[in-house]
Amino acid sequence: MPAAVVILAAGTGSRVGAELNKVLLPLGDRPVVAWSIAAALAVPDVGRVLLVVRPGEEDAVADAVVPHLGADEVGVVAGGETRHASEWAALRALAPEIESGSIDVVAIHDGARPMAGPRLFTDTIEAAREHGGALPVVPLAQVVRADGGPLPGDLVAVQTPQAFRADTLLAAYRAADADGFEGTDTAGCLERYGDLRIAAVPSTSGNLKITFPDDVSLAARLAQAR
Repeated sequence: MPAAVVILAAGTGSRVGAELNKVLLPLGDRPVVAWSIAAALAVPDVGRVLLVVRPGEEDAVADAVVPHLGADEVGVVAGGETRHASEWAALRALAPEIESGSIDVVAIHDGARPMAGPRLFTDTIEAAREHGGALPVVPLAQVVRADGGPLPGDLVAVQTPQAFRADTLLAAYRAADADGFEGTDTAGCLERYGDLRIAAVPSTSGNLKITFPDDVSLAARLAQAR
């Protein structure tokens, strides 16, 4: 049974110093978001890729990514004012396929993390099938307490893609919508409304999120090496 990948691309370029959506910035031979799309499409059991964009940017994003799709197709959905609202818009679009059993897992990924390759998508989706949910983690290094002391050695930083069983994910977001609750990320909503075991999938610092100007140059070096 195929999985679906939702790529969130409804952000801005303010902190990175750009006048346009940061996922449309050039990175090597393609826009930032096209790297994540290519990685998701390269996973054999991904049957649907859905791109969530800011309202009004549908045409601009389509013009940027279509030249890099080849024969593949990607759906486009207008997102909301928050991350949670954008995720909920994507899940509403996928609801008929989830309810029919055509999709068993949904992975949600930040379009500003261009270096998450097909292997990380595959590992996260497979772990979600086995455990119910999964998210990539890396050791949290170079962080200390406010008093200067060290933090526990088992702390990790959470990345995306975050993947979950589709029916449980949809039910959790429907419950959140009924309550007016908004989570800071996908796992936060599942923690409140779902009953899933969430597995940690090893990742690396190379799966960086483009947030500040220096991140663009680092991602460019990683893209060139790949």
